[in-house]
Amino acid sequence: MPLTSTGPRTGRASEERTGGAVRPGSVARYGAGFWTVAAVFVTAMAFSTVPTPLYPVYKAHDGFSTFTVTVVFAVYAVGVLISLLLAGHVSDWLGRKKVMAAALGLELLAAVLFLSATALPVLLAARLVTGLGVGMLTATATAYLQELHSAHRPGTSARRFEIVSTAANIGGLGLGPVAAGVLAQYFGAPLRLPYAVFVVLLVAGAAAVALMPETVTKPAVRPAYHPQRAGTALRDPGFLAPAAAGFTSMAVFGLFTSVVPGFVGGTLHHPSRALAGLVVSAVFAAAAAVQTGTGRLRARTRWYAGLLAQAVGMAVLPAGIRLVSLPLFLLAGIIAGAGAGLLFKSAVEQVADAAAPARRGEALAGLFLASYFGLALLPVGLGAASSAMNLSDATTWFSVVVLALLAAVAVRGRRHGPTTSRPRA
Repeated sequence: MPLTSTGPRTGRASEERTGGAVRPGSVARYGAGFWTVAAVFVTAMAFSTVPTPLYPVYKAHDGFSTFTVTVVFAVYAVGVLISLLLAGHVSDWLGRKKVMAAALGLELLAAVLFLSATALPVLLAARLVTGLGVGMLTATATAYLQELHSAHRPGTSARRFEIVSTAANIGGLGLGPVAAGVLAQYFGAPLRLPYAVFVVLLVAGAAAVALMPETVTKPAVRPAYHPQRAGTALRDPGFLAPAAAGFTSMAVFGLFTSVVPGFVGGTLHHPSRALAGLVVSAVFAAAAAVQTGTGRLRARTRWYAGLLAQAVGMAVLPAGIRLVSLPLFLLAGIIAGAGAGLLFKSAVEQVADAAAPARRGEALAGLFLASYFGLALLPVGLGAASSAMNLSDATTWFSVVVLALLAAVAVRGRRHGPTTSRPRA
């Protein structure tokens, strides 16, 4: 999967390519479509993190162990990986709307499963289906937003797309825990109400997407189906740096998603589900905030600032846990989250800009594949380690691994990282 663009970049209203030309139509409709798809993207990503502050409730209700919760988390990540491999790129010829509709349908099915029972097999199935939907959605929605932006504002900077797409992804992940935590804490039925609310939101989102303009023209001859060619991407030197950046960024997000409920409820002995949700959301909010506020920085500046902030946050994190200090733990999360947000935004920009238009969905699917592999692998390793040692020691070792990975990304980025010599307009 070469990432050298052979077609026009974002900013043109029409892209001459097989299976991906932006159809002519009302400019205003494309503008409305851009913001509608962004809102649906936020909703779907928020749903994926709804269970985060509820895990202690599941543990108390059904007697789940910490390792069991880790397995539930891992099943979600496995679903994302499978979906990215099998379907993350097919919207390049099937169309963005069809794939988004299928993804939202899977999310609705997962919500119904969550509402139906709290038994472990049902939870595992619900999280797997959630992951399948997210895997289909991430690359598709990102490519869809880029094309809607191009059609709405032809010839303009891609900055709006870059900010909105990455903020919708990360910001959505941050909204889920706080919404679920507040609903569970103050409105009762903690294992039912949050999912019921998102059923309504997802149905509304699916209806809205059905009204949006399609940006992919059906090819005269449909390409032969093949799974995502991750191996092809990995052989491209220009892909490895953003892929590694996505891997480490999502690993950090996965760490805080999996550690916070246990730290707040177990180490701090604080029963508030709203507090657990707010702490997780603060990490993602920091990421979304820096993504929206640093668009005019040079690309390499954002890249290395992200690396540095992640490193500082991961160095501070073990101290927050060892000292049983929520403020220090939260500070570490905010700094690391901001760094991960910067680095992930930079990775999305690199891949979206470099990919040929007809392969953009596939290229972004490859990036998200690498990123969600980080979300799955390292937090699951942390959960397994927590069974053999205490949370403080396990987190310290996790931090050491992440710091080593960040150093490797920095070295790789010197040759194949961002090359933009000016800030985005």
